[in-house]
Amino acid sequence: MGNFDKEIERRRTFAIISHPDAGKTTLTEKFLLYGGAINLAGSVKGKATARHAVSDWMEIEKERGISVTSSVLQFEYDGYCVNILDTPGHQDFSEDTYRTLMAADSAVMVIDASKGVEAQTRKLFKVCGMRGIPIFTFINKLDRDALDTFELLDQIENELGIATCPVNWPIGSGKAFKGVYDRHNEKVVMFSDTEKGTKEGKSWEIDIKYEDTLKEAIGEDAYSTLKDEIELLDGAAAEFDLKKVREGKLTPVFFGSALTNFGVEIFLNNFLSMSTTPLPRQSDIGIIDPMENEFSAFVFKIQANMNKAHRDRIAFMRICSGKFEASKEVYHMQGGKSLRLSQPQQIMADDRKILDTAYAGDIIGVFDPGIFSIGDTLTTAGRKFNYEGIPTFAPEHFARVRQMDTMKRKQFMKGITQIAQEGAIQVFQEFNSGMEEIIVGVVGVLQFEVLKYRLENEYNVEIRMDMLPYEHIRWIENKDEIDVVKLTGTSDMKKVKDMKGNPLLLFINEWSIGMTKDRNKDLVLSEFGRN
Repeated sequence: MGNFDKEIERRRTFAIISHPDAGKTTLTEKFLLYGGAINLAGSVKGKATARHAVSDWMEIEKERGISVTSSVLQFEYDGYCVNILDTPGHQDFSEDTYRTLMAADSAVMVIDASKGVEAQTRKLFKVCGMRGIPIFTFINKLDRDALDTFELLDQIENELGIATCPVNWPIGSGKAFKGVYDRHNEKVVMFSDTEKGTKEGKSWEIDIKYEDTLKEAIGEDAYSTLKDEIELLDGAAAEFDLKKVREGKLTPVFFGSALTNFGVEIFLNNFLSMSTTPLPRQSDIGIIDPMENEFSAFVFKIQANMNKAHRDRIAFMRICSGKFEASKEVYHMQGGKSLRLSQPQQIMADDRKILDTAYAGDIIGVFDPGIFSIGDTLTTAGRKFNYEGIPTFAPEHFARVRQMDTMKRKQFMKGITQIAQEGAIQVFQEFNSGMEEIIVGVVGVLQFEVLKYRLENEYNVEIRMDMLPYEHIRWIENKDEIDVVKLTGTSDMKKVKDMKGNPLLLFINEWSIGMTKDRNKDLVLSEFGRN
């Protein structure tokens, strides 16, 4: 029993969130470098000659140099078993990030020191806030000219509404970047530009009390600025309080440069000691403790065609309690039956490792023959409950989609259905027609490009897309009490149904929603669907 407890206690499961180009993928790679999971970090930009980032595997990502899907990476470091959920930074894929945050126990927020808090960071931060998960901030790219450090902290506090506690403090930026001051140990860690893809960075420490040595190392001006800033900091910054950090009310802030590998290991060590072991989860029978012997998990992501050669689908699940054993049957709540999970594996980008066991906090991928959906709960056979659902976000862009070759209807429907099951797109049909009319809804327009690309490359189907003017969608909450056929709407309203046959209404104008409710007194509309 002791070993079981230890295994769960040494796990740390976190998501990395950021605005595109803040350096998230580079930071992820450097973590893997420290864990010995990779030997050389690849370059992230999609240049033909560059190595591709380890966590970007989908072809379109390699071509465009953006992360489209969340990857799951696991590595061992200093006695910890670390599960990183890398998320797409681009806002058109924010829904995937929301779901990934449901599977994490804490979040690492990467901010570009020259840009500060950007729009996408706000949106993602809200989700962290809703869940109350701890947030650790890494302010990146100090090797480039940065905004004023106090201004950066103000932005985090004002824009995101969370108190900040700098654990270390930068000395200059860009060409004048000299290193960071470690507030707890009262030492300056000097910066040296190391070879980009290695972990043997050279840095040396100077105690703050050795005034002359410091002045010589960083220069008189930088020294007097640092002394002033430390004084200001000690008077103004929030005290470090681990309890507040774990409640998501205070974010520890670290500074560094992921590209030159400076400050990354300091951050990793601090993060691992401050962050929590796997957290309990809410279910319909109450809170489930991760230390329970009984296995339970929920599906938060489905990814088709991860392996070109095998046209497969992987369901990613977060283990919430107990120990997973590949030889044992589990109960699939939504499917209502016991089954053995097929090919349970841990995935590192496009490498896979088949597993016999895994513990609460771990993320595993299992082969999905098409039976799992996002939000599904799995438990030990004989034990029945559901974890709280993952909300479906309302799409904001719609298009009519047709296959060019009518003979390829079967492949077209298969591709559309499988991509929809991953949660990237939502598929609708005319309310009272057959299968002919397919309408696709997405949260971000870039998803349309990904859909077209994937249908052509993975399913060999060319499509034509006609954009539709609808911008608002509403689910009909009381569909059993309403005759949808007889609903009187507005001229810009369209009745559709989802793949499960649920009726929905599309509108061009927001005011039409209110008018439709006025005209149909018993109608109850909702902005969120339920998985």
